[in-house]
Amino acid sequence: MKKLSHTDTQGKAIMVDIGEKEIQTRIAKARGHISLAVETIRLINENQLKKGDVLTVAQLAGINAAKQTQNLIPLCHNIAIENVKVSLKTDSSGVTAESEVKSSGKTGVEMEALTAVSIALLTVYDMCKAVDKNMIIDNTELIEKIKK
Repeated sequence: MKKLSHTDTQGKAIMVDIGEKEIQTRIAKARGHISLAVETIRLINENQLKKGDVLTVAQLAGINAAKQTQNLIPLCHNIAIENVKVSLKTDSSGVTAESEVKSSGKTGVEMEALTAVSIALLTVYDMCKAVDKNMIIDNTELIEKIKK
């Protein structure tokens, strides 16, 4: 097993030193899902929830979250994000969220992509909690990591 990158020789948390790494274009893609009742999916599709357009608000929350990752996860580097894409779509069991984050830098954007999806799905949860008490957020995962 590889050594954890965020710990020192005594096992204490540290920020990884990326000073010597080369600048590369880095892209990360993530996906997650929230299971919803059939009636909740209908309300989202018909834009009938009292809090408003669930998918648009969740998309914007996901974009904003990617830009705030450094403030949420203590050992993440502050990076210049060049682009964030977040999309949400309903399916027969709920809503799937996908993100793609791009940066040119010395460290990857996996955490930003995962944070975008997580917060987008939490926003769906928040906007639907008045009508659906059995929502489950699941299968949040990194689906691709690219270095060029």
